[in-house]
Amino acid sequence: MKAVVLLSGGADSATCLALARAKGREVFALSFRYGQRHRVELRYARRLALRYGCAAHRIVTVELPAAGTSALTSRKIAVPRRAGKRGTIPVTYVPGRNTIFLAQALSFAEAVGAFEIWIGANVVDYSGYPDCRPEFLRAFERMANLATKAGVEKRGRFRVVAPLLKMTKLEILRLGASLGLDYAGTFSCYDPSAEGEPCGKCDSCRIRNRALRHLEKERR
Repeated sequence: MKAVVLLSGGADSATCLALARAKGREVFALSFRYGQRHRVELRYARRLALRYGCAAHRIVTVELPAAGTSALTSRKIAVPRRAGKRGTIPVTYVPGRNTIFLAQALSFAEAVGAFEIWIGANVVDYSGYPDCRPEFLRAFERMANLATKAGVEKRGRFRVVAPLLKMTKLEILRLGASLGLDYAGTFSCYDPSAEGEPCGKCDSCRIRNRALRHLEKERR
């Protein structure tokens, strides 16, 4: 079975890729260059796609009209160094990003004859992003089956697969480790140095590093 996997190069998307391959999927990986300050992640995405024998790996450049409104796409907005207030949408939210990414993935999927789109969305450690919520993913899935020739002709049913949606970061890393994924080959920092080194202080770094420390303790 064919599947399109959204592959950023981070820990979550890499885990999705490893899981999809473990379940026997023929993977068509899709990554994006969207003006992100952490575009070094694409280096890791390329290596992961090769490591896991993806049938294809596309890196698409997207010109986001609201690129300067997020800390991930504007140097004028500081990346937070501490977790935001629960229930608020963080400044690292990129307007429309997952909607755009999933639309690109749907086009890719229909073109190659895939009916699964895998995404590493998570609502536990990264709560607050409206486009990571299960109701959004279900709504997109319904739209996908209404808006495509393949869906209308009933040649298959498109599914948005989000296996990590309700897992903690530690549970995600445990899963990846059980599949043989080396997290040293992933990159999850929002505010890397000019040399591409993780800052170790942003929310993404702190959650990842805390989970990795716990995982190491469990292995001893």
